[in-house]
Amino acid sequence: MSNSNSVLLDYSKPEVLLQNLIRYNTTNPPGNEAECIKYIYNLLKDAGLEVQILYEKPERLNLIARLKGQGIKPPLLMYGHVDVVTTEHQDWDYPPFEGVLADDCVWGRGALDMKGALSMMICGIFRAKEENYVPMGDVILCLVSDEEDGGAYGAKYIVENHGDIFNHVKYAIGEIGGFTMMVGGKRFYPIMVSEKQRCEVKAVIKGQGGHGSLPIKDGTMARLGEILNTFNKKRLPVHITPPVKMMIEALASNMSFIPGLGMKALLNPAFTDRVLDLMGPKGRVFDAVLHNTANATIIQGGKKINVIPSEVEVNFDVRILPGLKLEGLIEELQLLIGQDVRLQVLSYEKGPDTIDMGIFDILAQIIKEEDKEGIPIPFVVSGVTDARFFSTLGIQTYGFTPMILSENIDFSKLIHGANERIPVKALKFGTDSIYKFIKRFTI
Repeated sequence: MSNSNSVLLDYSKPEVLLQNLIRYNTTNPPGNEAECIKYIYNLLKDAGLEVQILYEKPERLNLIARLKGQGIKPPLLMYGHVDVVTTEHQDWDYPPFEGVLADDCVWGRGALDMKGALSMMICGIFRAKEENYVPMGDVILCLVSDEEDGGAYGAKYIVENHGDIFNHVKYAIGEIGGFTMMVGGKRFYPIMVSEKQRCEVKAVIKGQGGHGSLPIKDGTMARLGEILNTFNKKRLPVHITPPVKMMIEALASNMSFIPGLGMKALLNPAFTDRVLDLMGPKGRVFDAVLHNTANATIIQGGKKINVIPSEVEVNFDVRILPGLKLEGLIEELQLLIGQDVRLQVLSYEKGPDTIDMGIFDILAQIIKEEDKEGIPIPFVVSGVTDARFFSTLGIQTYGFTPMILSENIDFSKLIHGANERIPVKALKFGTDSIYKFIKRFTI
């Protein structure tokens, strides 16, 4: 692969690398990640790393780079995706694919999710290479396509077809974790240790059809309205899973007495929903990790204006808590919807069953060194990441792409939203943290 357009990377300026990555429009669909991956390939190849390209489709490239170690410890995996979500129908202060540097931030789609994180990882490896640091085990960098649209051409393809690349890997770092989360005036740094499972369920509602000119009471449309209203007003049952218990206990133990007491009350199923209601919008993140969730996203019904449909279908985006079973989720949905509606599972992606906390303390210590007031805590993600694919190889992923963020930079609101941006100091904070981790990973 030609390196004619490669440039020397200055690992002390991750913001410059991020600007260049943002300028590749890798909106997925369709993705078109190839040029972005080629650019990174040339950088890493010129730095003397072992690099290879893997793909099922030539426009959906994936990259594997290896910093050779001494071979006396298992390899470390660092991975992430180069594709991004759409900016359609969003109003931006700066063009989303120009990588503008303004107000001490890099602006653009992917700044937070997750080209900024990739810049940290790449610069961390570059620094190790330039300083001639030889880790005890290999450091594998895996950059994939297609995370934002299911992973079929990215992590799923690599795991299923090239899984031997990750032989002996026990631990990995990836996205969603290590960013600042302000709670009760304190700076917490959630480190992802587990995530929910993804499922798509279709509900089929049947009833009396007929001519559009004649009233039909309690038909399919009425039943649809009842179901949607039920999901709007009611939650699925509370579940206190081990990783969520760790997360909430860690938060509560670092809060003042009264707020800490309220946080601990979330762990009592008799009070969970009542406390969440009192928390209002601030309880949203906890609501999602204390319940299985189902959101109606697609509705299909009548075909003609003058025909009352006898069948209506609703597709639900379902997220199942880590460690829980699909069968239990279906029972919960059936109880909420009613036995007269048939449920069909369209897809299900099982997540990790267990959690290995073996390197959490190393990551936590790095955070505390970089931010003396920072409080690292274990974190459960309400969505899914490529961790679900790597877990099938027995790999425990930690969400660890550290970012020190001010209160006006809300990670949860900016990812996938307009004016996505990351402070330059957050990029440098993360790069330094990842470099420290590369040097301290000796498990």
